[in-house]
Amino acid sequence: MSAATKGLANWHRVIDSGSSPQALAEIIRNDAVFHSPVVHTPQEGQPIVVAYLAAAGQTLGNDSFEYLREVVDGDTAVLEFSTEMEGIHVNGVDIITFDEDGMITDFKVMVRPLKAVNKVWEMMAAQLERQKAG
Repeated sequence: MSAATKGLANWHRVIDSGSSPQALAEIIRNDAVFHSPVVHTPQEGQPIVVAYLAAAGQTLGNDSFEYLREVVDGDTAVLEFSTEMEGIHVNGVDIITFDEDGMITDFKVMVRPLKAVNKVWEMMAAQLERQKAG
């Protein structure tokens, strides 16, 4: 089983069970990097990657969320997704790189169209603020 195949199985298990911060931390390396569709600078380190992915799980991961296709090549997987947020259709791609043990080393999210990018930014910012307060 390739690192990406093993890593994807772990990824799906974690998101299917609700993307809890504890479960996310178990599949993300300490030196992982997150690339947001709305934040210019890469976010480095497991705690911040977990915070962003947990917030994404709370905002994007609603009943309409679905992965449309997966493409795996070597240590990288590209997953196209679709969801709806407050009446706005969101189409995006997760580009995930795994180490040899199937742990996430790099996670990049790309979203379209512009209206969706703005909605993701608004809802993610609110969710991250709630996490800080909690």
